[in-house]
Amino acid sequence: MRMDREQRSEGPVISGITGRGFRVDEGVYEGLLISPERADTWSPPPLAELREADLAPLLTLDPLPEFLLLGTGNRLVRPAPALVHALEDKGIGIEAMDSRAAARAWGVLRSELRWIAGALYPLD
Repeated sequence: MRMDREQRSEGPVISGITGRGFRVDEGVYEGLLISPERADTWSPPPLAELREADLAPLLTLDPLPEFLLLGTGNRLVRPAPALVHALEDKGIGIEAMDSRAAARAWGVLRSELRWIAGALYPLD
């Protein structure tokens, strides 16, 4: 799937979905940590085991992101309440959705120059 739109955002742009992953600028990532500053490959744990430490690269942004887009793979799966509370304690909201929806939301929100982060599980 290709996602064409006028590029107004700064930083990495998710331009498409391919196979199990996401096309970002010149690379393809199956699991993806993405911020306004960079995109990195990510080998996430099973979603039920996802902890704050697994998202550490996104939690070093300055300022911290407004919220985290959590792409949970092919379908929406709610993250563990402990993770939600840990992020909320830092002032970071979490929006869980399937990874395709998270990739689309990334483009929309970054075109508005929102300071967000994303953690997208591979598509199975």
